[in-house]
Amino acid sequence: MKRRTFILGTAAALTPTSPPRALAARSEARIGVFFSGSPQTAFERTWGRSFVSALRGIGWIEGQNLAIEWRYSEDRDDRRRAIVDEFLRLKIDVIVVQSTPETAVAKRLTRTVPIVMVLVGDPVGSALVDSLARPGGNITGTSLMATDTAGKRLEVLRELVPTARHVAILGNRGNAAVARSWLETLEAGNRNGMRMVSVEVQTHDDVIRAFAAMTRDRPDAMVVILDSLMVDHRHDIVDFVAKNRIPTVYGGPMFADAGGLLVYTVDFHELWRRAAVYVDRILRGVKPADLPIEQPTKFQLTINVKAAKALGITVPPSLLLRADQVIE
Repeated sequence: MKRRTFILGTAAALTPTSPPRALAARSEARIGVFFSGSPQTAFERTWGRSFVSALRGIGWIEGQNLAIEWRYSEDRDDRRRAIVDEFLRLKIDVIVVQSTPETAVAKRLTRTVPIVMVLVGDPVGSALVDSLARPGGNITGTSLMATDTAGKRLEVLRELVPTARHVAILGNRGNAAVARSWLETLEAGNRNGMRMVSVEVQTHDDVIRAFAAMTRDRPDAMVVILDSLMVDHRHDIVDFVAKNRIPTVYGGPMFADAGGLLVYTVDFHELWRRAAVYVDRILRGVKPADLPIEQPTKFQLTINVKAAKALGITVPPSLLLRADQVIE
């Protein structure tokens, strides 16, 4: 759980090349960025600022040599398709996509326009690319997938709640990108002698039913696996576990903003900064198929001391010292 930096996918990741002839003939490059949420989602706006800042740092400046079209799917399939269709009509040079569903739609609709994915859980398992080292086709970018993240997430949960034995896993297993994290969480819990209980949801109604089931059979603690459905219900989930006094660890930074107790996750801002490097290389003529997909090596631990006190939990000083962010 040490703070670490991102590994470059290739040694020449920042080496400039000449822009393609068609791009050089125009006054500016065109990027289409689309998020899975809505324009009102604060954390997505901050990721966008990190992306733009990184682009500016390597010479791509909005209004000068770069135009960016921002779109939001609001987690609707019809919006996803409409956005990609619009990007194709606008002759976008690179499409930047936030998550697995967006990437899957973009792949179905174009095999020629370069696609840079940012927050995709398991691009190989989701059949988006051939492999991390050789993605093939027109898709590359970064993955959320990292070695033993699930084990480390359970490690901080156990350190905070050492008596936890009955642990629920809440998530949308219908999302192919969630499957790997789910399996890793189950295996990590079993290795540590925990009784892991799967609570699978795929719709809003499922979330409500999951809450009712956990009210009847209350777990000692819970792990929430990140995907867009969980993000949509983050306030409901945080409110439910607070009311029912269930210590919970989450896999995304937006749960910290919602008042969640523990968050152990990759650095999402770093993922977006790395996406800017991919865009730069593609705009300068490198093919996506020749750019290996990067895995994160920089993680962040957030502890909400206020939420811990409400649960009657004292956070160990050793855990506080390892935290990247402590919310009082």
